[in-house]
Amino acid sequence: MKKEYITYYPIKERNIQEEWEQCLEQIVCSIKSRLRPLKLNIFVDADNYPSFTKIREFIIKSAVERLETGCPALGVTIHPPDKNWKVCVEGLYVSNSTTGLKTRFWQSVPYVVAESGSLKEVWCAGLGNDLYWKDTRKAATIAFDSVVDLLEKEEMSLNHVVRQWNYIGNILEVKNGLQNYQVFNEVRSEYYGRFRTVSGFPAATGVGMKCGGVFIDFCAIKADDSIKIKPVDNPNQLNAYEYGQNVLRGLISKGKTVKNPPQFERALLLINGTVKNLFISGTASIIGQETIGKEDVREQTIVTIENIKKLTDIERINKLAGNSDAISGRYSIVRIYVKNREDFNIIRDICNEHFPKTPAIYIEADICRDDLLTEIEGEFVV
Repeated sequence: MKKEYITYYPIKERNIQEEWEQCLEQIVCSIKSRLRPLKLNIFVDADNYPSFTKIREFIIKSAVERLETGCPALGVTIHPPDKNWKVCVEGLYVSNSTTGLKTRFWQSVPYVVAESGSLKEVWCAGLGNDLYWKDTRKAATIAFDSVVDLLEKEEMSLNHVVRQWNYIGNILEVKNGLQNYQVFNEVRSEYYGRFRTVSGFPAATGVGMKCGGVFIDFCAIKADDSIKIKPVDNPNQLNAYEYGQNVLRGLISKGKTVKNPPQFERALLLINGTVKNLFISGTASIIGQETIGKEDVREQTIVTIENIKKLTDIERINKLAGNSDAISGRYSIVRIYVKNREDFNIIRDICNEHFPKTPAIYIEADICRDDLLTEIEGEFVV
């Protein structure tokens, strides 16, 4: 199933509802050009959580009504775009001639199931709840409960998740000595311990989101042995799940003896015949387990890109795939998280040089460490 990413920005600056409708018109045009959306990530600006819930409700309602049976998975998060826009969109598509695609709903959340032979893919976005947006542990628990229950409905489990996105409100905030990101990591560890029995972890991103709450997106794949899934590490970085206690912020949670590190692979390689697709986790300026280039956004961006290039090294991918046929690859999407708005132009100029002609989204977000200024994720197709 060949996939394609398209990014959308408003044509004119307007209020948030009108800017979304401008983007939605462009999405409809893409569908008319024989594309079927699997997933839309809608990044919005919002002043507070109550106003965000109204915006998200408006966006999801209008998308479901307009796209009907072809509605994709819909994720709406508080991540202000660059420039002065209030909305931007990242869309994942396949040809609308692709068979075996169905839109289903988990409660009010649309998601897409793609089935072909022994292969089953589930794309879902926006799993979470507004009830406990001020309480990271409760919000994360509800989000993971939803992931587990939805997968069970599809006769799958956390074992099948290959790519996960974790959006954590006020990620760096510390309450009663506990950092929100570390609280999320504790909940993730608990659920992986209960519901994940395979070795290794998904590729993943964990970034901040303004105003609170926790939302999870994921791609899950269930297949026979003809499809191989292999972790890809970076020889210059310690695996995140091997981080020492000194780099994990906040106190140890009550009842625990240690703090659990983030559980994700640096990248995950999917091998389906001659097609090799690499999910690149959120990547930052870290060598070993230490931040490089503190207070220097240019250096951090370059180090981050060099880390990504380590993951996309063709020789290493060929070795993992068990052959040496591939000679090149391409980035199908990059998503760039920027901590400080004044750094957008610097980071964009560097990324344009290293990822020319690649669809890209630039959004504002806190990264998982105080001293990290940017994070980049993406997909690479060999």
